[in-house]
Amino acid sequence: MPSQDELAIADEVGSQLIRLVRLIERKQVQYQAEHPDAVERATYHLLVHLVKDGPRRAGSLAEAVYSDPSTISRQIGHLVRLGLVERTADPVDGRATLLAATAEGRRVFEENRRIRNEKIAQMLASWSGEDRAALADLLARFTTDFESETSRPAEPAAAPIDVAAARH
Repeated sequence: MPSQDELAIADEVGSQLIRLVRLIERKQVQYQAEHPDAVERATYHLLVHLVKDGPRRAGSLAEAVYSDPSTISRQIGHLVRLGLVERTADPVDGRATLLAATAEGRRVFEENRRIRNEKIAQMLASWSGEDRAALADLLARFTTDFESETSRPAEPAAAPIDVAAARH
């Protein structure tokens, strides 16, 4: 059982994460309003995986982004219509389809990555090199632990306490 101090720190971390997620969501809405042809974040995330990890089947892509195949299918269809992703026959099993980023998809990814990195670098410009490196290391560690925790099966809920029986 965590101590009161550990729970207080966890509460502060949780509060700051919620604040950060809300800020990111608000920034995304603003970006979408300013760029009507922008790809929504979840759909763009598929493109990121295809650029970084190479061609893959839709099922594998769905697993990689913790989503269901029907959602992936709709999002991939949008990326295909935009010319950012293409479908090709799987050379191992011609009945299956591989999804791959197009040259335009890789260009869009690289441009977005450059802009993101420049903005983050500007935000952290006043931080020391040690603080920037510590943030990157701790954030990677936290994200890995979060990912490991969310992939574990849920623990059964504690049995409710029978107050009447507890009095006897």
